[in-house]
Amino acid sequence: MKILTNSSSETKKLGEKLAKEILSCSQKKDAFVIGLIGDLGGGKTTFLQGLAKGLGIKDKINSPTFVIMKRYKNFYHFDCYRIKDPKEILNLGFKEIISNPQNIVALEWADQIQDILPKHALIIEFDFIAQNTRRVKIKQWNKKKRNGLSLLTATL
Repeated sequence: MKILTNSSSETKKLGEKLAKEILSCSQKKDAFVIGLIGDLGGGKTTFLQGLAKGLGIKDKINSPTFVIMKRYKNFYHFDCYRIKDPKEILNLGFKEIISNPQNIVALEWADQIQDILPKHALIIEFDFIAQNTRRVKIKQWNKKKRNGLSLLTATL
């Protein structure tokens, strides 16, 4: 599925819509994991700002590039840009975090840790089209694992 957003506010609204779908999903056995892929300035953090707003998080959301992970209640925001070895993220309790069904985990630069990314992760790719335009592509979604999230593709 591909979606074009024509402003940062549209990209944020897309994140808000996904948050509402995640919150309405009751059949979770593990954390809801979102892997975001795209170039610098592609819209990943902007999307996550909307997602966090949709989750009811009031804190300012920015990339945790130098600390790798930030936690906001049960929302974990990882920035894997500086990860050289995917195993580095395991030292932050990644396996425990993604095994808790109460958690929502977003991973910017998820391609850096693709070897340890859970198979049930939702993969979203961001392409820079023009100054305000982004193409957002949902590349992978295991419907068997996320059958409670039935409206995702219809609402995005």
